[in-house]
Amino acid sequence: MKHKNGFNPLSRNSAHRRAMHRNMVTSLFKFERVTTTKPKALEVRRTAEKLITRAKVDSVHNRRQAARFISDEAVLAKLFTEIGPRMKDRPGGYTRIMKLGFRTGDAAELAILELVDYTLDTGDKDDKKKSKKAESKKAAGSSASAKKAKSGKNADKNTDAPKAKAKESEPAETTAEG
Repeated sequence: MKHKNGFNPLSRNSAHRRAMHRNMVTSLFKFERVTTTKPKALEVRRTAEKLITRAKVDSVHNRRQAARFISDEAVLAKLFTEIGPRMKDRPGGYTRIMKLGFRTGDAAELAILELVDYTLDTGDKDDKKKSKKAESKKAAGSSASAKKAKSGKNADKNTDAPKAKAKESEPAETTAEG
């Protein structure tokens, strides 16, 4: 039972806890998804929700209040230009905590803390990259096969011969005992 405990000190002194808290909130807004332990996720969630609520209204006062907590200017700009407007219609509950299981070393309960509207961006970009790579491989493969066809069978024998000579001419490795 909590019994008037306002927050979880996470077995750290105040300076360490404050720095860790700031770093985790900054990482959450930067990557929109963070894997951590469950108690840390629960603590970071409280602050992240308050900052997102402030970011819904872009004013000088709200930016300065958020800047007290987030030192990275790019992340602060992202909070007010992207994340805040995305959450405009939500009355709260901007983050979710998904349990992952237990860590193998110390059996700490792991969780993923992410923004509710988080989606993996790998779909469209990776498909385009894969199709471009496949096209370039096809083009490179067809040009290489065309060269082999033009040069004939003797070209294949000649390319293998230098490799075999190089292997024979390599000196045997010796080990020095000291």
